Amino acid sequence: MLTFDPVILSLAVALGIGLLIGTERERRKGERPAPSSAGIRTFTLASLTGALSTIIGGELLFAITIGGAFALTAFAYWRGFRDDPGLTTEVALIVTVLLGGLAMTRPGLAAGVAVAVTIVLIARTPLHRFVRSVLSEDEIKDALMFGAATLIVLPLLPNEQMGPFDALNPHAILVIVILVMAIGALGHIAVRLLGAHFGLPIAGLASGFISSIATTGAMGARAAKMPELVWPAAAGAALSSVATILELALLIAVTNLATLQALFVPLACAGATAAAYGIALAIRAIQENQAEPDERGRAFSLWTALIFAAMLSGILLASRALNTWFGVTGVIAAAAIAGFANADPAAISVAALVGSGQISTADAALTILIAFSTNTIAKLILSIVSGGTAFALRIIPGLILMVLAAWAGWWLR
Repeated sequence: MLTFDPVILSLAVALGIGLLIGTERERRKGERPAPSSAGIRTFTLASLTGALSTIIGGELLFAITIGGAFALTAFAYWRGFRDDPGLTTEVALIVTVLLGGLAMTRPGLAAGVAVAVTIVLIARTPLHRFVRSVLSEDEIKDALMFGAATLIVLPLLPNEQMGPFDALNPHAILVIVILVMAIGALGHIAVRLLGAHFGLPIAGLASGFISSIATTGAMGARAAKMPELVWPAAAGAALSSVATILELALLIAVTNLATLQALFVPLACAGATAAAYGIALAIRAIQENQAEPDERGRAFSLWTALIFAAMLSGILLASRALNTWFGVTGVIAAAAIAGFANADPAAISVAALVGSGQISTADAALTILIAFSTNTIAKLILSIVSGGTAFALRIIPGLILMVLAAWAGWWLR
């Protein structure tokens, strides 16, 4: 069997890295005001230099090589910065030396990073256009706010239960805030890519698998901010209920199949009704002849996210108190109250009680159906608070029909 020395294979990867990045830089040389001397040959030799220094002298010689690369690129930039102040080629050359050295120990990682670097270099024009012409100042601020909440604040918050009845988890509450912001941003991106009349219904359906209540709040906030989007925003909110029903059925099936069998007809009736109503709203939105609005505004509503998190905290506190005071009976009552925030955890906890023999399948199914109804009531209230009258009038009939269909399925099963 033919075998190759791992060092030879790593050198081949380093050679390929230099050729790959160097090819892109060679094509750019002719476009610069003063063509750079660094092209395909320079980048290939730089990558091999990084690799060979690692083989010959290890980390020490590799560090010296990197220092030399910094000195040479700094001198080259100083000599020609008046004709071309850009630093892209110089930085890319240093990165190539680093990748050449990395290829000797982690060839797969080095090759992947090299491809990513080349993509960034090739995408210069669309990236510049996107940042300068497509992104708005408000969108950049929202991105920074989202990044700060996710990467700075979230890791600092304690991830443990605290407060009355140990009902509140600061880490989990901020996750909810981030979730609502992300859903709003998803809708914003969908509108920018597909237009409001197509993008919002699709974004609503996708976001429903994360949180239908949060999606309703985010769509309502968008409709309140831009009244001309009330139909597509309403369609997105209505279709989010379809995703919720599908997810609810899947979670119940995984927890306790007998409970799903008892709820199959009610959930099927509710899902069919929600889908029909949401599709009707989507068709109405698509048929609108209004021009697409300028979406270069805020990507999400922070106030909507904070209000939703506050409402969730209150519901969790109430449900935990009932659970502590009344035991299993309190669990059932708490599940109904918890439905105001999210029907999925309530359904899982009650279906698990069936598996342990603490309650009957019929009682569990009825409790889950009540939680589903309270969840719908929460969406009804949130549609009024976040979206105003125009948005609520388009959402409420579908929510009422969906709940009536679920209860009709319960009595007819």
